[in-house]
Formats: sequence, structure tokens, C-alpha cells
Amino acid sequence: MSDKSLVVYAAAKERVEEAEKLANHLGVSLVLECLKEDTLALVYDEHGLSLTDGKNTMQGDFTKMQKRLKKSNLQGEFLVKAARIKGFQGTQLIVDATAGMGEDSLLLAAAGFRVKLYEKDPVIAAMLRDTLERSAKIPELADAVSRMELFEEDSILALNKMEEAPDVVLLDPMFPERQKSALIKKKFQLLQQLERPCGDEEELLSAAICAKPRKIVIKRPVKGPYLAGRKPDYSLAGKAIRYDCFTFCC
Repeated sequence: MSDKSLVVYAAAKERVEEAEKLANHLGVSLVLECLKEDTLALVYDEHGLSLTDGKNTMQGDFTKMQKRLKKSNLQGEFLVKAARIKGFQGTQLIVDATAGMGEDSLLLAAAGFRVKLYEKDPVIAAMLRDTLERSAKIPELADAVSRMELFEEDSILALNKMEEAPDVVLLDPMFPERQKSALIKKKFQLLQQLERPCGDEEELLSAAICAKPRKIVIKRPVKGPYLAGRKPDYSLAGKAIRYDCFTFCC
């Protein structure tokens, strides 16, 4: 967590009620007057919810992914290939245990999967929920978003008590090496002020196995180490990203 104190700022009068509700949920201050410089804030305005530190600002925007969501392009996505179970009949249920801002889940949902997203950080979960709500009103995104269900919950706890076994569990934990990567855009450094790297990789992987999926897919930098040091059954790798896959008998 950043050493800055987070606040919620209502920049538009019509968003005051929502801003107050979120501030109460997060246990932080609500700001109605002009926002001071260099303040880490969740800002509600007429365009939705965004996060800013006074220098960088970010907001979930699924519209930027519309080209990748075309059917012809989805078939070439390594994540979609990694998630598919050969010979599976029906709609696969995928648990995205480290949802973040939801881009990977959107790709999977657009490919026809049903996706349950778990995000334990309440700030990131709030931003993702706002993104889903805005996207549901966009015709080109509405169908995919309808297959995405968000849970503000620790996925380790959820996976250990899941009533419906998922077909696939997707893991994309943050880890220390990625914090210094030159590939990370400045806006995503805002998220890193909120979400800490994965502290117990073994616990996360063990929880995923406990959920009894047919497959676990782990997203890693192409040259990154295996999660918890465990070699997968196979991997699919692109130029920058690698998907490590564990498969289990039905």
C-alpha cells in the first residue's frame, strides 16, 4: 500500500451518493471539495470511477480491447488456447482467481466461457465493478460481460470452499520481479500502490488444486520462474507471456 492516504472524491454532484457508499465500504474519507494535488484518490465523475495519484490516472476501459474480441482474433489468443479443454461439451466455467482489471476474463468470456472473477483488493474490485457496469451498456461488449460474475473476496478462501468445481482456474499473481519491469505502463503502477505481490505462491496453487478443476492455467512472464517452483504439464508461450498448464483427470 502507498504511504499516501486514499480518499474517494465526488467530482460530479450526481455521483455523491455512490461516492459516499464506496468511501464507507473502504473506510476512507469522502472529499466533496476540490481535490488536492498528489492525492491518491478514487474519483467518481460523469464518466465513471477512476484512480489517480495526481500524476497518473487510470480507468477500466474494455472498449480498447474490441479488436482482440473479434471471433477471428480470439482463436489466436494464447490464453483462450490454454483455457480450452479438448473434447469438452457445453460451456466451460473458469475461475479467474486474480482478476485485477478483468482484461483476461473479458477475453475468455468473449470466447464463450463463463467466468467467475475474484478480486480481494476492495479498491481494484470497485474499479472493476464500475468497468463491468459501463461495459454492460455497450452493445459490442454486453454479451461477453453477461458471462462475467465478480466476487470481492480472497480467492484462496473461496477456492477452498467452492461448491461448484470449475473446469479451469486461471492464476496471474503479481510477483516482485514484475514491479521493476520497464514493460509496465505508468498507469498500472497505480495498482501496484494498492495490491502487493503474491506472498504465498504455494498456498495459492494449493487452493486452486483444492477446487478440483480439470485444468489450472498460470500466466507468467515468458522467462519468469514457475509458480511455487512447480513444473507444469505443458506451456504455451508467446513473445512476452507464457501460460503454464496443469491438467487433472476427471
